[in-house]
Amino acid sequence: MNDPVLALGLLAFVLLLLVLPLSFWALSGDRNSPWVRLLVAAANLCLTAQLVLRWWESGHFPISNLYESLCFLAWGCTLVQLLVERSWPSPLVPAAATPMALGCVAFASFALPERLQEASPLVPALRSSWLVMHVSVIMLSYAALLVGSLLSVAVLLVDREGELELRSSSIGSGGYRQATAAAAGGGELELTTGHFRLSEQLDSLSYRTITVGFLLLSVGLVSGAVWANEAWGSWWSWDPKETWALICWLVYAAYLHTRLIRGWQGRRPAVVAAIGLVVIAVCYIGVNLLGIGLHSYGWFFGDA
Repeated sequence: MNDPVLALGLLAFVLLLLVLPLSFWALSGDRNSPWVRLLVAAANLCLTAQLVLRWWESGHFPISNLYESLCFLAWGCTLVQLLVERSWPSPLVPAAATPMALGCVAFASFALPERLQEASPLVPALRSSWLVMHVSVIMLSYAALLVGSLLSVAVLLVDREGELELRSSSIGSGGYRQATAAAAGGGELELTTGHFRLSEQLDSLSYRTITVGFLLLSVGLVSGAVWANEAWGSWWSWDPKETWALICWLVYAAYLHTRLIRGWQGRRPAVVAAIGLVVIAVCYIGVNLLGIGLHSYGWFFGDA
């Protein structure tokens, strides 16, 4: 392939495609595979090089069309995945999170027409210093929310009937100290060390990841409102993508409300997070595919 940017995207696709069966193979044996993390890191480096090269070629932040946006989202997903694995090395993390990054790269490389894969000049509204700030924060928030929601879906699959026990704060993870009554010795209490079950670890990780994504999404919405006022003279115009971004924010706000205020854990907040997956898909892909609104800068069915 003559275009090194597209070639790097295909290389990242091949690496992530190798990760998928390896991660499920490691999961079936309940053991960590260093090759999985190595391949994900290599795919992240390929996507980093791809975005930097496109930035250097085009002269602007690589977010001018849907191809670049998908590659940036895949880069964010792999980065979040590596950070989550560093916090808790488990074969279930790449098995749950890798399909999202792989799907983004596959859609960008094989589903989009060539005219949307090529670098294009920025539309006037995007020629602003707010571009890097707003778009990068929003895309990173999507990446964190998607990975966190996929971990919540894994909670639904791993622990289909069990109830999670609130043994520490929702943010905590790792071991815990539990008081138990000794069988003899006049009922004296004894402290024993235990560990969270797999579903409880996933529940805690998904909560923390979604919290980070929600905070980034909040910052992205505020910066977007400021940018919109600068570009179009209105803080909020109820554009389709703005509306769906607000719906996305409300869904994950409801998720955090159930965790912090209601004390929910396990399956019920995981269902809310799974709904968030659908909302992000509509907000991010659906608006672009339909080519409606002020945010459709690289739609699928419209003219280039």
